[in-house]
Amino acid sequence: MKKITISGMFLLSLLATSCNENFLNQTDPTKVGVDVFYKDEAQVNQALNGVYGTLQTITNTAYLFGEFQTDNTTVDLNPSDRGGAGGWEAFEFSTVNAGNGEIATVWNNYYAALYNLNLTLEKMEGATLSDDARGKIKGQLKFIRAYLYFNLVQYFGDVVIVTNTLATPDPAFDLIRSPQAEVWALVESDLKEAVTLLPAVYPSAADKGRVTKGAALGLLGKTYLTNKKYEDAITTLKEVTKLGYSLNANYADNFDPSPAKKNGPESLFEIQYQGDNDLGEWSSFEYVFAPRVSKGAVTGYASGSNGGRNAPTNDIIAAYEKGDLRKDISLKTGFTLEGVKYPVTYVNKYNYPHTIVNRTNTNWPVLRYADVLLMLAESINEVSGPTGEAADYLNQVRKRAGLEPLAGLDKTAFRTAVLKERRVELAFENQRWFDLRRTMTPAQWAAFMNAHGAKERANPTIARGNVPFNSTDYVFTENEYYLPIPAPQILINAKLTQNPGY
Repeated sequence: MKKITISGMFLLSLLATSCNENFLNQTDPTKVGVDVFYKDEAQVNQALNGVYGTLQTITNTAYLFGEFQTDNTTVDLNPSDRGGAGGWEAFEFSTVNAGNGEIATVWNNYYAALYNLNLTLEKMEGATLSDDARGKIKGQLKFIRAYLYFNLVQYFGDVVIVTNTLATPDPAFDLIRSPQAEVWALVESDLKEAVTLLPAVYPSAADKGRVTKGAALGLLGKTYLTNKKYEDAITTLKEVTKLGYSLNANYADNFDPSPAKKNGPESLFEIQYQGDNDLGEWSSFEYVFAPRVSKGAVTGYASGSNGGRNAPTNDIIAAYEKGDLRKDISLKTGFTLEGVKYPVTYVNKYNYPHTIVNRTNTNWPVLRYADVLLMLAESINEVSGPTGEAADYLNQVRKRAGLEPLAGLDKTAFRTAVLKERRVELAFENQRWFDLRRTMTPAQWAAFMNAHGAKERANPTIARGNVPFNSTDYVFTENEYYLPIPAPQILINAKLTQNPGY
């Protein structure tokens, strides 16, 4: 197994970005040469902030993988512009191939982030740091590396493991993909170390939003659940319940970008954004997901660039039970513009007032306490069946949603109920694809998605104008359980090999 980073392929990008407004505003360390940087705590923290910043780039298009490839969302298709058909639309219609530009971008972005991260880990060893600062910084970096590989191994299967940098690029051409078991072992190892190094809370309010012990435990528990290590998942996730997290009384508070609500009591970890300024740290999910022709009816700014992407499907709209308080917060089934009603669905949970067009303050949730409770319910059910404890964890989430508690279910029915609850509780948070994959075999997943595709072809959620479906649209095969390795990477290094079926 080769654990190295392709230093010659990626530019060092120590962007001064981070996890809240107080430490987003940093001097750009790219103005300083690498050899004279990383000397003290301030400089190492700037480098760490740059690593946090790479998560924004990764998250901006993560909906393509976490939601578009599922039964949760579809596209408000533009009949007059089919430029996206070979790129981002391919994730909705299951027409992704190795030449897809979005595939190449996500691979490059992840490995660029890993380069910056590994370089910081290496360089900080020679920096003047207190033991406390060194441990906290290392813990944050180990968590982020684990998070990156948690996603990569599920996107692509076997991937290249990189844990240090190279002095020259030549050895990069000998890299090979490591087996998934080794990737998962790295994820577990990094998270276990992060748990020992990270605080439950930071003493300074300026550090609110940084990775904590709770985040590391939460992702470690999810790692165990994904690999069906249910007893380990239970033990780990119960540690999270001892750290003071709680459900927000109001579901919408999880997404409210106001200073009093960001990184609230339910948040274990979220990708930080800062809008309403020209600092380059804003999010724009509200615009990406707004219906194409809605002008300012959804965003409040007629001059905004509305993408019409990630539109809720008829299927997920029907999944909400009557009286579920989350539905109206999470999605809308249409909008009114100049007195005309348009039945075009859109994601609503990231829509909040902002002062500059296209520049919103909204963070992206990665781990919430509700997720932890539902993972505990699922794990306990797999080990012991639907015990009262498992039901309590599930029903805490349902109670907040205004729903009646569930009782009297057998193990199979309870498993189905938890997965459904996860779907609506975590809707449009990029969790659905991961849940489908870990609970289904490739054959089951393909059959499930083909059934969904058949429904969309017969009755599209959103009208397609004069654009017919292609014969390959919504035709899922087992090999698509994994994404293809980007064709440019195979050209650079044939030793990487391609995933079967591509």
